[in-house]
Amino acid sequence: MKKLIVALSFVVVFLFTSPTFAYTVKSGDTMTRIAKDHHLTLQELAEVNPQIHDLDLIFVGQTVNTTKPVQSASTEVQENHVVHNSFSDNEIDLLARLVRAEAQIEPFEGKVAVACVVLNRVEHPQFPNTIREVIYAPGQFQPVSNGEINKPADEESINAVKAALNEQRQLAPGSLFFYNPAIASSRWLDSRATTLVIGQHVFKK
Repeated sequence: MKKLIVALSFVVVFLFTSPTFAYTVKSGDTMTRIAKDHHLTLQELAEVNPQIHDLDLIFVGQTVNTTKPVQSASTEVQENHVVHNSFSDNEIDLLARLVRAEAQIEPFEGKVAVACVVLNRVEHPQFPNTIREVIYAPGQFQPVSNGEINKPADEESINAVKAALNEQRQLAPGSLFFYNPAIASSRWLDSRATTLVIGQHVFKK
């Protein structure tokens, strides 16, 4: 009997002292709200929930892991590329698909610069702080509205994103916009400061 009481006491103490890292989705919840309530960024929440492929599609009763992800202070080398651990594979794929859609006929450096614009926005206080949110922000990138973003990335676009994340990260410093002035229907970017021109794209602050 004494052993049973001790065992039960241990279970009770464990239940009431162990941190809870599993959250059950309730009606009206969004991943953004869950992240905020648990002091996480949306990117961190997505990182610890790889089973959730669409952050906009969660359902009542679903379990969401709210553990703070362990950030690696270093980088790892894969296939002669230094790959940073701060972005998920899904985000990198999404960025590569945008690069393909926006800069398919542009030179390699032009593709890298397009990727850098998105990364610059992620780091800029006036824009969302994840690749996904930057790309899907309303009215920002035409491939999102015309469906081109859903087509797979080609090898050169994937390599351009890797370069933008690593050795060519500073190719387009300060650039937050780009456009082709020869075909642009809106001219509001004309008045902004030009940072560089690559191929048919003009990059702006």
